[in-house]
Amino acid sequence: MNPVITLLVCFVVLVIIRVPLAFAMGLSSLVVMVQLGIPLVSVANQMFNGINSFTLLAVPFFMLLGQLLNTGGITERLLVVSNAWIGHIKGGLAHVNVLASMLFAGLSGSSTADTVGIGGMLIPAQIKAGYDKEYTVAITACSSVLGVIIPPSVLMVFYGAMAQLSVGALFLGGVVPGLLIGLSQMGYNVWRSNRMGYPKADWVPWKQKFIRTGKALPALSIPIIILGGITAGIVTATEAAALTVFVALVLVYLVYREVPLKDLPKILGEGVVAYALAMFALACASPLAWLIAYFDAPAAIANFMMNITSSYFGLYTLLVVFMLIIGTFLSPAMGIIIFMPIFQSVGQAAGINPIHLGITVVICLALGQVTPPYGMCLLIACQIGKASIPKSFMACIPILVLALGVVFLGIAFPNLFLFLPKLLMPTAFY
Repeated sequence: MNPVITLLVCFVVLVIIRVPLAFAMGLSSLVVMVQLGIPLVSVANQMFNGINSFTLLAVPFFMLLGQLLNTGGITERLLVVSNAWIGHIKGGLAHVNVLASMLFAGLSGSSTADTVGIGGMLIPAQIKAGYDKEYTVAITACSSVLGVIIPPSVLMVFYGAMAQLSVGALFLGGVVPGLLIGLSQMGYNVWRSNRMGYPKADWVPWKQKFIRTGKALPALSIPIIILGGITAGIVTATEAAALTVFVALVLVYLVYREVPLKDLPKILGEGVVAYALAMFALACASPLAWLIAYFDAPAAIANFMMNITSSYFGLYTLLVVFMLIIGTFLSPAMGIIIFMPIFQSVGQAAGINPIHLGITVVICLALGQVTPPYGMCLLIACQIGKASIPKSFMACIPILVLALGVVFLGIAFPNLFLFLPKLLMPTAFY
């Protein structure tokens, strides 16, 4: 049997019989290597090479940061600030949901942490206030996606490490599309709230607005530390991640003091487990990605797309469709690791700037966290809200269409995504 067919059949069969995805990737790669007579030590080498990156050390720190935010009272302060400034608008709680996710995204870089932290508090509150259940779940899941678009972003760390690009430039490139997607969600919420008659909160006096913002100001300084330090060349992305964890520990245990010190070992333990699972999956994906490149699949797919169209916009559109498809059944990180050679091959054929391509890949794969069957953010939000997944996904569709509108706006006008990194980190483009 052709090795490529063997690889695909083994992977699909293992997934169908519910073998965990990481093991399915590793075992299917192992079968093909045995078939081809490739030394089995190559499996271990590829697994090691896949995670042997200084940049990837930022991932556990950002994951730990998300846990500290959720357990240390920082998430609640973000909700209080958001409610103080926009809670009085029609559909105020849904606006607070989006704004809090935008603020949370600037701190943790994790969509699932956003869904758990923000959704755990706002989904029950919105349903109690009279919002329909499916829309509440939809706006929570879709706004959580901002966690990996607005910097810092765990996915951009993955992409930068795999593609050998500046993580700082990717972070800066995510600012504008992240804000535009967040604003588009708030705009849709205004329309829907007026149509459905959703309630609004009471007006908060200006003095109270500033008092509540002041209490959250130490936490809101974290994005400044990350972006300011990286763009100024003071710290790397990994060093910035470690520094922000230290700042979060100071805030949680010395400033806010809402979590007993005895809980710290548990928080650290949960962080280790979460990171270990992610890294093991990444390691298992690396041999699969190596085999895909070994079989010259990236060039074949690029040639296939170029036979359909050779224009920049046409190739980019086909690549977006491809990413949306794989995002429905793979986690974003796995999609990046496995299909990175294909992204780069098509990007080079279309003449796409590598930084711009990275930003678009992250956005499109991030949307997969809302689309079944993978759709982790949607699944978590549905569990919290006890809502139907199909009905909630239907409520997500208009919000996802708006996000894709931002993607295609960036494709049509590349500098919309690139002007910040070009301005602040021009050396990343040489």
